[in-house]
Amino acid sequence: MEHTIVLSDTKTIDPRTQSEILEGAGARVEVLDEKTEDAVIEAVSDADGLIVDSITPVTARVLESSETLKVVGRAGIGVDNVDLIAAAEQGITVVHVPDYCLDEVSTHALSLLLACARNVPLHDRRVKEGTWDWREGRPLHRMRGRTLGLAGFGGIARRLAAKVRAYGMEVIAYDPHVKATEMDHYAVEKVGFEELLDRLDYLSVHTPLFEESRGMFSTGEFERMSDDAIVVNTARGPVVDQDALLAALEAGEIARAGLDVLESEPPDPEDPLLAREDVVVSPHTAWYSEESRRDLSRSVASDVAAVVNGESPTNPVDIELPWV
Repeated sequence: MEHTIVLSDTKTIDPRTQSEILEGAGARVEVLDEKTEDAVIEAVSDADGLIVDSITPVTARVLESSETLKVVGRAGIGVDNVDLIAAAEQGITVVHVPDYCLDEVSTHALSLLLACARNVPLHDRRVKEGTWDWREGRPLHRMRGRTLGLAGFGGIARRLAAKVRAYGMEVIAYDPHVKATEMDHYAVEKVGFEELLDRLDYLSVHTPLFEESRGMFSTGEFERMSDDAIVVNTARGPVVDQDALLAALEAGEIARAGLDVLESEPPDPEDPLLAREDVVVSPHTAWYSEESRRDLSRSVASDVAAVVNGESPTNPVDIELPWV
């Protein structure tokens, strides 16, 4: 029996690789370019599987509209665009790829932190403008002996903790779903949320986006941080309140920010954050390498093919462990 798989992700994954795996498993692939709720509903009306990126809406209305849908494959780690409760109620399996870009995102978070800590983008701009003056980027501080605070302690944060060990920083982490004994393996101290804010010099955000984490870092949180704190976000844009971040930077309540994700992607060209010299922005590219793209394609396609053929997937989403 031939299965139909709708592919609503032609940017971050390789549709040719996916098609080879899915067609090899007896599936017919239909590519959906329009990423609206109505378009997805129409596409999955008689589909067995759906593979999506981070901006394709997989709402309760989408999931309830199909009597044939067996599996949703999220081509990535986060599943905030998929209604997991509705999927469970409809008996639809949700799979994702939790480990394909751990090295890439942790390296990118470190890159943003280093760029901000040494003010590299500002120096680059000044030199190219004709100014050769080391004082332009002041003040800078030695990283050794400073404290890196991790919000969330899943796979990416663990890789980052290992990578910063050579910099001589203390690492603390807040994650209500990870035990202190687990953090001990990485020489990381488990702390409460308020203690995280009070002690950190650098913040790296690694929490997925759920209602409990939306706006997790806002006015009150920035006020508690030291005035020379650096905020790095490679998780999801809405975890950080962008208006509050802008206000904190303008008021000197924090020093700099490195952002790979924003509340709105792509951002409005007039977004005031983009004009600031104390903000470094990259276009949601932390996940990317040629190797991660290949691994992502193969993993999500293989799991979707397994489910439509009545087999167990390797990476089903556990609704009870949303942060890990």
